[in-house]
Amino acid sequence: MKLLVLDRDGTLNRQREDYVASPDEWEPIPGALEAVARLNQAGWHVVLATNQSGLGRGIFDMAALNAVHAKMHRALAAAGARVDAVFFCPHAPGDGCACRKPAPGLFQQIADHTGIAPQHMVVAGHALRHVQAGAALGCTTHLLLTGQSFEWRERVPSNADVVPEGLWPGLPIGTRAHLDLPAFAAWLLQHASTPRGQE
Repeated sequence: MKLLVLDRDGTLNRQREDYVASPDEWEPIPGALEAVARLNQAGWHVVLATNQSGLGRGIFDMAALNAVHAKMHRALAAAGARVDAVFFCPHAPGDGCACRKPAPGLFQQIADHTGIAPQHMVVAGHALRHVQAGAALGCTTHLLLTGQSFEWRERVPSNADVVPEGLWPGLPIGTRAHLDLPAFAAWLLQHASTPRGQE
C-alpha cells in the first residue's frame, strides 16, 4: 500500500494565527483537495497527522473538531478525494505526551494502525515539526513551502530538489522542498510512484 501522511493546517487548509475551532474557520488551500484526488487516483492512501492542542487548552471540544473534519471530508469528496483517517494529538504543549509533533508518536500510531513500516511511508507538510516527527522514524520527508514555511520560498533555490543542508536548522537531511501540495503531488506522481523500500 502506498501511504502518504500529510499535515492538516497549512498543508490541506489555510493556517490561522490562532486555531481552526469551527467548521466556518476551515478553508481549503486552492488546489490542495484536487491534489489529494490525483494522488488517490494513482493508488495513494492519504492520512493526516495533526497537533490539535486547542483541545488540551480548552479552546474547542471534540464535537467541534469532529464538525471541522466532517466539513473537510465533504469538501474532499466533492473534489473526488478522500483522506482515510485523521490521527491527532489532543494535548497541550506542557502535557509531556509522546504524540505531539515533533515527537514521533502519531507516526508510530499510523504505522501500527496500517501495518506499514515507517520507512515505507511518505511524509509531507508545511511545518518543521511535522517533517521532524516523520524523519525520527525513518519516513521519507517533504517540506511544503506553505503555511509556516511560506517565507522560505525565496531562500530555497528554484532548481533545488533537496533542501541544501544547513539552510534551515533542524530540517532533516535529504528533505525535498515543494511550493505547495499540488506541486508535491505532481512530483510524487512523476518520481516516486512506489515508496522507498517497496521497489
